[in-house]
Amino acid sequence: MNKLAGKVALVTGSSRGIGAAIAELFAQEGAKVAVHGRDQAALNEVCRRIGAAGGRALAVTGDVSRLADIEAMRARIEEQLGPIDVLVANAGGTRTPPNQALDEIDEAGWRASIDGNLTATFLTIKCFLPGMKQRRSGSIVTMSSAAARRPTPASPLPYAVAKAAIELLTQALAAQAGPFGVRANAIAPETIMTENNERQIPESIRASLIDTHPVRRLGTPEDVARAALYLASDDAGWVSGVILDVAGGAVLAR
Repeated sequence: MNKLAGKVALVTGSSRGIGAAIAELFAQEGAKVAVHGRDQAALNEVCRRIGAAGGRALAVTGDVSRLADIEAMRARIEEQLGPIDVLVANAGGTRTPPNQALDEIDEAGWRASIDGNLTATFLTIKCFLPGMKQRRSGSIVTMSSAAARRPTPASPLPYAVAKAAIELLTQALAAQAGPFGVRANAIAPETIMTENNERQIPESIRASLIDTHPVRRLGTPEDVARAALYLASDDAGWVSGVILDVAGGAVLAR
């Protein structure tokens, strides 16, 4: 326990799902956590759970595809919690449906997916990296996807492209920031049973999905949270530039 004692962490997109699980586990491990999202009620509930478990959390809102919003978040976090030691750039999602041919994707859907994933990750890192480099310490965890690891029609193309670019961005960051004491790694989850997926994936489909995983179950937000904790903590002090598949072995056949 207390693998993040004395640390300040920001987890973007943490009002629910994977991000909320990461924020709560980080708080259990001693970090002061900035919880970020757009739904104030959901943010307040995550902060309530963290507080009830004895942790400390701060709810922040802002559009992570706009640098000015992220800068305002950074100022508030630093004022109330302190400088960021651990950054988890988790915010993202898909804006286009699966099984859509490239020439059927409209420009608005493409731009929304790229901005909501790749641009948001780039701007979030751009905002917090200078302080980490100055302090010569920091851990950055980005969020990719199995969609970036094995191109299939079932993966929305703009989302998969954005996530693949995040992997390259993370490895380039690891090479650039390593001499300043900053590590950077990415997590690539497969099917994770978040609240949304619990509602949207029928039981009949779940059974067929399970069969595609050598580890015969679907993932949980906690599976991803434990991977994020490892990469964020000193346990991974000699680990940087890694893309960690949290996929139950589903990306083995690529």
